[in-house]
Amino acid sequence: MDAITDSSAERLLQRAGMQRLPSPKAEIFQCRDFAPAELRAALITLIDRDRRPSTIADDNGDQYFRTSETCDLAHDEPAVRQLEGMLGDLSGINPAHGEPLQGQRYAVGQEFKPHTDYFTPGGPDWEQYCAVAGQRTWTFMIYLNDVDAGGATRFKAVGKTFQPEAGKLVCWNNRRLDGRENPNTLHHGMKVRKGTKYVITKWYRERPWG
Repeated sequence: MDAITDSSAERLLQRAGMQRLPSPKAEIFQCRDFAPAELRAALITLIDRDRRPSTIADDNGDQYFRTSETCDLAHDEPAVRQLEGMLGDLSGINPAHGEPLQGQRYAVGQEFKPHTDYFTPGGPDWEQYCAVAGQRTWTFMIYLNDVDAGGATRFKAVGKTFQPEAGKLVCWNNRRLDGRENPNTLHHGMKVRKGTKYVITKWYRERPWG
């Protein structure tokens, strides 16, 4: 492990309240009450202001594969700087390897069908998205609000479904311990049945972003 570009189970578990999913198939963690209410409210305001229809590198021919709205969050926003600092302190990953924070909004009926966050090596989008910064390594996802019904994140291969809870962080290593991409990180942003779901996602790369 490269301490500058990667994180570790040992480091993450130093955080009070951090829990590791007891599965040998993937490194997946959760931490409740990670993001405070005032910060969550500020981030929701930014998402509502700048949201646009979500896109995906490869939708497998399914125009309804990802139906949420999304936005890239500007680093000069105070709430963004605060959360970036919190995630850097937690992960120990060099901030230069991070993609911009992304916010997502899911209304009733919207979802992100089962997918992995890493890019398929040699696939049609590999050169376009990975030529400079390389593969995605870690994902950090934060639920910004409680959802009235639905909106869970399901990791079928490891038998775990995370319910959206305001402030809860879920993070995972997109690779196996030998560095290969881990298909067991396939996850489904399930349909919202009632209410609205707001999420923040932070991805890190093998090399500096940009």
